Amino acid sequence: MTTLFRLAASVSLCALQCVSSAQAQPAAPIVALQHARVIDGQGGAPKLAQTILIEAGKIRAVGPDASVKLPAGARVIDLTGQSVMPGLISNHSHLAYTDGTTSGPQNYTRENALRELRQWQRYGVTTITSLGLNAPLFYDLQPLAHAGTLGGADIFGADRGIGVPEGAPPMVAAADQLYRPTTVEEARADVDETAERHPDFIKVWVDDFHHSIPAKMKPEIYKAVIEEAHAKGLRVAAHVYYREDARKLIEAGADILAHGVRDELVDADLIALMKRHGTWYIPTLGLDESFYLYAQHPEWLKSGFFRGAVQPALAAQFADPAWQAKALDPKTLQVNQASLATNRSNLLTLYRAGVKIGFGTDSGATPLRIPGIAEHRELMLMVQAGLTPLQAITVATRDAAKLLELTDRGVIAPGKRADLLVVAGDPSHNITDTTHIRAVWEAGQQVFAVPAPVPPRRN
Repeated sequence: MTTLFRLAASVSLCALQCVSSAQAQPAAPIVALQHARVIDGQGGAPKLAQTILIEAGKIRAVGPDASVKLPAGARVIDLTGQSVMPGLISNHSHLAYTDGTTSGPQNYTRENALRELRQWQRYGVTTITSLGLNAPLFYDLQPLAHAGTLGGADIFGADRGIGVPEGAPPMVAAADQLYRPTTVEEARADVDETAERHPDFIKVWVDDFHHSIPAKMKPEIYKAVIEEAHAKGLRVAAHVYYREDARKLIEAGADILAHGVRDELVDADLIALMKRHGTWYIPTLGLDESFYLYAQHPEWLKSGFFRGAVQPALAAQFADPAWQAKALDPKTLQVNQASLATNRSNLLTLYRAGVKIGFGTDSGATPLRIPGIAEHRELMLMVQAGLTPLQAITVATRDAAKLLELTDRGVIAPGKRADLLVVAGDPSHNITDTTHIRAVWEAGQQVFAVPAPVPPRRN
C-alpha cells in the first residue's frame, strides 16, 4: 500500500503550503509553457515536447514546440521533464461541512469554505461540486468563484438536498441546509423552493447507510422529487448503496448515481438500463476505504504531500491508538473492505460496458475524506480497479466536465479554460505521479507553484 503514494523527494510540506512569489506579480499578457509532456484529457497518448500558450484565461494554442510561434513579450516557462494535464474536476464533494475532526452546520462559514476551496485548488482540483448540505452562503460564494475572484476551486452545487425524516443523511444539518419531507406534497414544494435558487442539481438521499438508520426514502417521495425536478429543468443525483435501489431510481428517472453500488455485483439488466437512460455513475471508491485507511498508518502519512492537507487536530486523531483500534474493529473493517471490493469490480464492469462514469470522492463529507488528498487517492483506486492511468485521468477531467455539462474545461485544447495541473514525471504511466505537483493554473492564472530550487552559491 505504501508504494501507492510514492512522492517526489522535492515535494515538501512547505512547498504544498506556500505559493510562489510569482503569484503576486502581474501576469504577462501571454504565457508559454514549453517543452511539456501534454496529457490533454481526451484519452489519447501523451504528446511530447509541447507548447501551451495561455492568454486571457484560456488556452490560445497547443502543439509541438517547433510549430507554436511565441508572441513577443510572452512569459516563457520551461517544463522539461514535467507533464501538464487538465485540472481535476470533482462531481461529488461537500463544501464547508467539516473542520479539523468536527462535522456540522457550525462549520459552514466563509472562512472555512475558502480554506477548503484553496486546498482543493492547491492539490490540482480546480472545480468541485458540493452535492448537498449547502447553506445560503453557497449562493454568495458561487458567482465569485465563477468569476475567479474568490480564490480557490470553482464551485457547482446541489443546494440543500432532500433527505429522510429520522433517516438519511445521518448527520446534523441546519434547517437551511437540508429538507426532510414527510409527504409527496412537501417533497414537491421543497423542489419548487429549491428551483427558485437555480442550483446545478437536486440531491436525494435514498438508502439506509448499511442498515445503520431506521428507514430508507419511500419510493413515492423520490419519484415526486425526480418528476418535479425534471419539470423545473433540474437533474437529480441520488445517494445509493444497494443495487436494487439503483435500479428503481434509474427507472424513476434519476440522472446520476452519486455513489457506487456496493452490496452486489451489477448485472446485465442494470447495465442495459443505465445505458438506455444515459445514467451517470460516480463510484466514490475512496468512501469506504477512508473509514479505515488512516488507522492503518501507511508510510505516506509522513509525506509532505499528505501532511500539507491535514489539519493538526485530525493528524492527532490519526496518531491516537484508541481511535485506530475503533476504526480497525474487525467486523466493521470487513464490511468496509467488502464494500470497496464490490465497488471496484462494479466500476470496471460498468466502464467496460460503456456506462458514463463521473469522478468524485465525497470529499468534505467527513473529516476522513480530505479535500485534495481524496481525489488523488481516488485516481489510484480507479487504477487498482483495472482502469489504465490514462482512462482514470480522462474520467477525472473530460468526463467529469461532461457530467457537469461544462464545455469550457476538462481538456487541453484551444479555446478552453486554462485550468491545468503540472506534475513531475508521467502520470499516464504511473498514476502516483499526479501527486508530484509542481504548479496549478486556474483560468490562466498560476495559483500555486513549488518554488524552483536555489542553486548553491559558488565561492
